[in-house]
Amino acid sequence: MSQKHKSSRSLAGIAGIVAVATLISKVFGLVRQQVIAAAFGVGPVFNAYAYAYVIPGFLLILLGGINGPFHSALVSVLAKRDKSEAPRLVETVTTLVGSILLLVTIALIVFANVFIDILAPGLSNTPEGLQVRAVAIRQLQVMAPMAVMAGLIGIGFGTLNAAEQYWLPAVSPLFSSIAVIGGLGILVLQLGEQVNAPQYAMLGGIVLAGGTLAGALLQWLMQLGVQWRTGMGKLRLRFNWRVPGVKEVMQVMAPATLSSGMLHINVYTDLFFTSYLPLQAAAAASLNYANLLVNTPLGIISNVILVPLLPVFSRLAAPENWPELKQRIRQGMILTALTMLPLSALMVTLATPIVRVVYQRQAFDAEASRLVASVLMAYGIGMFVYLGRDVLVRVFYALGDGQTPFRLSVFNIFLNAVLDYFLVDAFATPGLVFATVGVNITSMIVLLWILNRKLNGLPWREWIVPFLGLTASSVVAAIASWGVSWGCQQVFDTSNLLLGLLQLGLSSFVGLGVFCLFATGLNLPEVDIFVSRLRQKFAR
Repeated sequence: MSQKHKSSRSLAGIAGIVAVATLISKVFGLVRQQVIAAAFGVGPVFNAYAYAYVIPGFLLILLGGINGPFHSALVSVLAKRDKSEAPRLVETVTTLVGSILLLVTIALIVFANVFIDILAPGLSNTPEGLQVRAVAIRQLQVMAPMAVMAGLIGIGFGTLNAAEQYWLPAVSPLFSSIAVIGGLGILVLQLGEQVNAPQYAMLGGIVLAGGTLAGALLQWLMQLGVQWRTGMGKLRLRFNWRVPGVKEVMQVMAPATLSSGMLHINVYTDLFFTSYLPLQAAAAASLNYANLLVNTPLGIISNVILVPLLPVFSRLAAPENWPELKQRIRQGMILTALTMLPLSALMVTLATPIVRVVYQRQAFDAEASRLVASVLMAYGIGMFVYLGRDVLVRVFYALGDGQTPFRLSVFNIFLNAVLDYFLVDAFATPGLVFATVGVNITSMIVLLWILNRKLNGLPWREWIVPFLGLTASSVVAAIASWGVSWGCQQVFDTSNLLLGLLQLGLSSFVGLGVFCLFATGLNLPEVDIFVSRLRQKFAR
């Protein structure tokens, strides 16, 4: 068996493990969001949570997420070193990062009111806004220790992936969802239908925030046990920053963190503008609900594509390996288009049925569905460029260049603010998402242009033609799914949950079927591999 075939099988196996584990995690995350929606709708508790969770959630995604800078930096460095060097390296990095993030936690607790006022200054303009502000401040104080948890979880992800442990890192976020669901379940049992009453807003907010913190702690503890058993370091303080590899990790981690952090500052900018929109629009809550619907498939596919490819990019960073590196970049981008473009088509054309089926019950009414669906359509348009940008950024990390994504992210902050300013007036809440899509499109173009120069040219024709074909296929798929959805509305009452689910299922099946029919006609190697693997699975 050739080495190339072994590598292919290895990548396929890793992708399969990550896909299943991430799917389980995302399903629990979706159930968690459904429970929150049923309990609080788009009312003050979840609106407040949308603001309070920004910084802890930002840190958890930035530092603690799979494919985040901590994960990417550790995998990039540990993949090139002997396993015997890992424990001291991991323990030293953990000590350094944990010490810094402990100070961040203290600052979040002490200055919670200042942070909320910076994020959402418009909340102080109305009595309803002041209530949201008060709940958000307390929630931020409760969730502040997630700053430390985020760093430790991110280090755990990178360490376990470097040790070829892929299942637990991908599935561990479900523990956070379980903790939130459990906390809200107890609250609903105690308060019943009064759970969303104004007088219980503070209590509901604290329970929601406390469940989020407990889930992050549980997620880290589960990772730590496996990390110990694999011999990749223990919970030991090490202050010797001269341990081999620490400097190399920090050289990638520091600019990568700043780069990704700059990208997430765009979220702050969006929430700044949402705080000035009428609370009836529930802009912050609508963004949160729609974002989860997009990130559920996006997170699964992102992990499937990026987790196996990142070590490969790192091993091909030397100039003599650049021809193969270009092939791997193309593979990552084609797989991104192959998965994201049809999903975008469904998100845009079936936004209302999706939101109605997933969320509309109890406190989440038809008006809330309308608000969230409009935002979901905007998010759907940008799914490909979001993940495509991430693929390209990982190539820069593998090449040891964290400065280029960082500089681009600084520019994107200003671009996003300008686009927000103009688009929020024209499109209200969806305009904020359109601004993000514009930023990601700009980022992709710039990163490709720089890679073209850095790698001595990219095979543009070999890349552009397949993308145009897949884009055209997704447009046809969108038309087909919309037609089926419209037909279902004429035949039966789609406001009924079961009939709405039938409408969504039929429309999605037809849309994806049409896309697959056209995509297979493009004769792309990635499509052929994907189809052959599906046939092998069903043949068993």
